[in-house]
Amino acid sequence: MKIVVVGTGYVGLVTGTCFAEVGIDVVCVDIDVNKIENLKKGIIPIYEPGLEEMVHRNFAKGKLNFSTSIAEAIKGAEVAFIAVGTPPGEDGSADLQYVLGVARDIGKNMDDFLVVVTKSTVPVGTALKVKNAVTEELGKRNDSIQFEVASNPEFLKEGAAIEDFLKPDRIVIGVESEKAEEVMRKLYKPFLLNGHPIVFMDVPSAEMTKYAANAMLATKISFMNDIANLCEIMGADANKVRMGIGSDVRIGNKFIYPGVGYGGSCFPKDVKALIRTATEHGYNMRILRSVEEVNEDQKLTMFHKIMKHFNNDITGKTFAVWGLSFKPKTDDMREAPSLVIIEKLLEHGANIVAHDPVAIHETKKILGNKINYTENQELALKNASALLLITEWPEFRALDLPELARTMKEKVVFDGRNIYDANELHSAGFSYYGVGLNKI
Repeated sequence: MKIVVVGTGYVGLVTGTCFAEVGIDVVCVDIDVNKIENLKKGIIPIYEPGLEEMVHRNFAKGKLNFSTSIAEAIKGAEVAFIAVGTPPGEDGSADLQYVLGVARDIGKNMDDFLVVVTKSTVPVGTALKVKNAVTEELGKRNDSIQFEVASNPEFLKEGAAIEDFLKPDRIVIGVESEKAEEVMRKLYKPFLLNGHPIVFMDVPSAEMTKYAANAMLATKISFMNDIANLCEIMGADANKVRMGIGSDVRIGNKFIYPGVGYGGSCFPKDVKALIRTATEHGYNMRILRSVEEVNEDQKLTMFHKIMKHFNNDITGKTFAVWGLSFKPKTDDMREAPSLVIIEKLLEHGANIVAHDPVAIHETKKILGNKINYTENQELALKNASALLLITEWPEFRALDLPELARTMKEKVVFDGRNIYDANELHSAGFSYYGVGLNKI
């Protein structure tokens, strides 16, 4: 079986590579000539654990190929995935120009029956627009080639995307016909052999499922951050509250860790898009509006604590920042809380020395030389007035407190993810600030 995946960003490249891994013949297509040439050389445009080795292996086997031509790639394919970007517009709506552009290219070049699948996160109703775009192009050709449109949303976690794809907790597919279901079931058969559930539904429901899932997870995060802020005011401990509610099987213990807010390419964009979609249909998503508001405020909580500790004067002070990416195991800086915190500190005259295991290069594209960078986390601490832990990379978990005391100018730690022991830091003479923790 042969498939085409259009778009070699995060979703497209992981999707194509993982299908190749289970024996599907895959051609990944992108209009970016440099990206395609680099992929052929084994140069991966994103950081995702395990992806580089898998690309190398399947390219060498001939199962995974790369092209800039949809016309060439689509020959003999049974399924074409659209996995291009849907950046948010100023009003929060998803920009579908790239999705529909690919649909038109497919209509111009397809030569046999094809299932056209939206893999990008798209609003409800997009599949119909894709169908119309393909049909319009076929009409211009005076051709009546049959095709189907399906929706197959992705549920990949950055940093664990390979595992999520190869061992999914569910596969959601929206189809309009038994024929499309038959083709998609055939495509996913290698995964079904291992017992992973596949859920077929109508196309609009599949499109909504993706947004609803991300909106629910974002809601859990903002809810816990709101509770954590109240814990600080009331003298409670958010970590203990989290354990207390997380043991309730109706709630669960995932996505209820207080912190400095969510970021990344999915939650912020999808929450905005769902709010916008509802507005366009005359409905007000009251809970999601609050989720978004809480999250934006949460990104500033560490800054406010810093200002309060230093009596609203941080001019000339140096802050060591550990962690830049929006979450561990990725170099993704989209909507990263670190950017909000750093920009506010810079506005108030502070100096920043930052370290991240993989995201320094991406951060430089955004902040340039406005801050200093170091490949060594200990060097970031030299003469620092405080350590700011923003992203909870595993290598940041163990603190050498005597070394910190010798290296830092002032003994202050702001822990944006509650990974350190407050009592241990206080006993070593440090001022410690977590998220939602009562004062010791």
